[in-house]
Amino acid sequence: MAGSIATRRWYVACALTGALVAVFAVILGAGLGGRDVTSTVSNFGLCAAAVVAAVACLGRARSFGGRMRVGWALIGLGVLSWGLGEGIWTYLQMARGEQLPFPSAGDIGYLGMTLLTPIGLLVLPSRAQGMANRVRSVIDGLMVATSLVLIAWIFVVSPLLENGDGSGLALYISLAYPLGDVVTITIVLFMLAQQRRHGRTFGQLALVGAGISAFAVSDIAYAYLSLLDRYSSGDPTDIGWFAGFVLILLAAAKPVPPAAEDEETDNSQPVGILLPYVAVLAALLTSVIWYAKTGHSNMFIAYTRSALILLIVGRQLLTLRENRNLTRTLEARVADRTAELFASEQRFHALVQHSSDVVTVVSPEADVLYQSESVQRVFGYPARVFTGRRLTKMLDPESGLRLAQALRHVAGRPYATTVLEVVVHHRDGRVRQAEMTITNLLSDPSVAGLVLNTRDISERKELQDQLVHEAYHDALTQLANRALFRERVSEALRNRADGGEVTVLFLDLDGFKEVNDSLGHLAGDQLLVQVADRLRSSVRSDDIVARFGGDEFAVLITTAPGGAADEAEQVAQRIIDALDTPFGGERRDIHVQASIGLASADMLGDAKDGAEQLMRNADLAMYKAKSAGGSGYATYDPEMLSGLVARLELEADLRLALERHQLHLHYQPTINLATGEVIGFEALARWEHPTRGLIPPAEFIPIAEATGLIVPLGRWVLREACRQAVEWSREGGRPVKMAVNVSVRQFDRADLVEVVGAILAETGMPADQLCLEMTESVLMSDTDDNLEQLVRLKALGVTLAIDDFGTGYSSLAYLRRFPVDTLKIDRSFVERLGALTDDTALADTIVQLGKSLGMDTVAEGIEEVVQLEALREMGCHFAQGYYFSRPVPADEAGPLFVQGARVTS
Repeated sequence: MAGSIATRRWYVACALTGALVAVFAVILGAGLGGRDVTSTVSNFGLCAAAVVAAVACLGRARSFGGRMRVGWALIGLGVLSWGLGEGIWTYLQMARGEQLPFPSAGDIGYLGMTLLTPIGLLVLPSRAQGMANRVRSVIDGLMVATSLVLIAWIFVVSPLLENGDGSGLALYISLAYPLGDVVTITIVLFMLAQQRRHGRTFGQLALVGAGISAFAVSDIAYAYLSLLDRYSSGDPTDIGWFAGFVLILLAAAKPVPPAAEDEETDNSQPVGILLPYVAVLAALLTSVIWYAKTGHSNMFIAYTRSALILLIVGRQLLTLRENRNLTRTLEARVADRTAELFASEQRFHALVQHSSDVVTVVSPEADVLYQSESVQRVFGYPARVFTGRRLTKMLDPESGLRLAQALRHVAGRPYATTVLEVVVHHRDGRVRQAEMTITNLLSDPSVAGLVLNTRDISERKELQDQLVHEAYHDALTQLANRALFRERVSEALRNRADGGEVTVLFLDLDGFKEVNDSLGHLAGDQLLVQVADRLRSSVRSDDIVARFGGDEFAVLITTAPGGAADEAEQVAQRIIDALDTPFGGERRDIHVQASIGLASADMLGDAKDGAEQLMRNADLAMYKAKSAGGSGYATYDPEMLSGLVARLELEADLRLALERHQLHLHYQPTINLATGEVIGFEALARWEHPTRGLIPPAEFIPIAEATGLIVPLGRWVLREACRQAVEWSREGGRPVKMAVNVSVRQFDRADLVEVVGAILAETGMPADQLCLEMTESVLMSDTDDNLEQLVRLKALGVTLAIDDFGTGYSSLAYLRRFPVDTLKIDRSFVERLGALTDDTALADTIVQLGKSLGMDTVAEGIEEVVQLEALREMGCHFAQGYYFSRPVPADEAGPLFVQGARVTS
């Protein structure tokens, strides 16, 4: 962008200076205003033009460095020297009114430009050259300069010598101006010839050359008129000097384009080569014409022509020497290239003979034209066995036919390529798989055939087959995996004939996790291998057995039309019977059973992905069999899917319920049996579904447990219960004991203690008034970790209770070990109290156990007075049940506590 702006400004300057030159030329050419006016305009105009051009050149020098700076500085000083000479001339002529002699003091300044400008041009950097090129460049320059001097002598100097009458010094000074211009123009022309139009400074040099040419015209006219004593300041002769300074000014101001990448690599200079010969030819032609016209010779012309001849001879000798060096270089390069080609040929021959590929050249009819020796190493045959024989007849019929077709396919298309696999019999009798690449090189005169690159890919094919097998088979049991089983199911569904049936059996081992946990994974893997063997022996030969992972297996059973309707059930029963026999282990026999789900394709309907749907149906049926106790099979029923969908919908609704605050708490009071006073409540979550109404906890709590939603749900219940207890305590003036159930999933989280502590701090609930209830499963699973959690909770000051005590399998050792405060007697023991039954004895035992361990006991599910009396006689401390109150909302439970209600029998 900046470069384009500078270029536009330069063109504007060209237009303005062109107009100025035109005005100057009109004034001097027409003599406007008389001799005094033209003389004044000429003197001051030339001074100003010289000074401005010198300033521009010196300014250009400051923008460069190195030789470029020195060169432009010398050119600027030369122009400034001429301007000083012109200033002296103007001062002496106009200020002092003297008639200046020729030569005068001003000529010193003029001659300064003749000396400094050529030196500056020579200093400017040019292309990097070798010594020979430098010498040739000097000779070329001398040839051009001598030729121009000869031409100038004939056309300028000789007439001046014949017509002039000045002194010897005046003559020499007069001749110095045009001869200096000739030298300068020669340098410029030669530099332009070297650069041509690709050089960065071509434009500047062209403008400088044009300016010096304008100078030369005025200098020749000035010398001629001065010798005749006819020159006067303000004559049209001065126009050339003014134009020359303007052109030099424009050259200094012209923007320099950026360096082109290929500038240094362009070494062709046809104009630079021809220019010296053109100049010599012009000089000789001029001298011949002059001699023919004048009829006599001249000593200077004779010497000059002799110098030109010597220069031409010297240049030719230099060229001859260069040609001899070039010839020797070319011969050496040809020899090196020949040796390189021979080595490359030998290397190619060695590579072909020792390549892992077998290279064969055949005709379009498959006749072998060339056979590489590598065929013996790869396939065991010597190369002579194949040469001259038809290759298609040496292969098996199928491979020969395919090869002939491939050859015809590429024969009509030059450089076409095709690849095929063929079977090749090794000389030792082994059958090998080979990959053959055929390339049509019939049009290549060095080959003139079809090239066959053949390689043995037997090992690669075996590896591919092995990888495919591993990708579709279970690594442990070698049964089909899920991917292969799914493909087989899809294939069976596509090929199912009318009346035929496709059934999938999904099998899951019962008790396999216990085997892994107790005996280790190695024993588990050995068990799975034995199970796989028994499955194979239990199914029919055309049935497919697969292992999906872990202890999950599947069987695909296809029944032909007219087959037994219960064939799949028979297979399922044989599997169950086969697994009923104990499996032998290293230390003991292992007993495992299986739950099997059956799904028939008749139940698919219009399912898009029938295979996936059929496998999913079998999976659902398997869960049905497992929920029935295991060691059996169940057949898929569409209601299983609807039940699963309903469960998923309920799970999604439960997530929304937590976000939209659709859950609320009901509170069941806890009664002190000694006083009949309400001392606290148990917080129970209730879900009021917006469309389905009140959903029982037995439906949504298991879903929350299974999905992990019990964690955020339990956190909300704990916070809301604590907040409500603090509110009731503040209104009733006495503390409220609040019981909250804690799930096993909550104990699995390491932050349980931190969550409880944060809620206590947030709500202001006293820790000793909070009771956390847990089932016996907390004591039995992850014992050490859960014990640590309980100890930390106890350290907070909360009370711990075991809910539904008596229904699990916790031992007395666990009760002594865990920091439990309360035992809650399950309602199943309470509902039959009042009669002499085992439940009465068991309930009494639990109460006495609690007393002996220093624990409180709470009886759940009291509905009749006889149950209440029996528990009082046993010494039970607290009670809950419908006899006292159902779980009620907070607005109904609050008055029971705030009013200090007592419940008596």
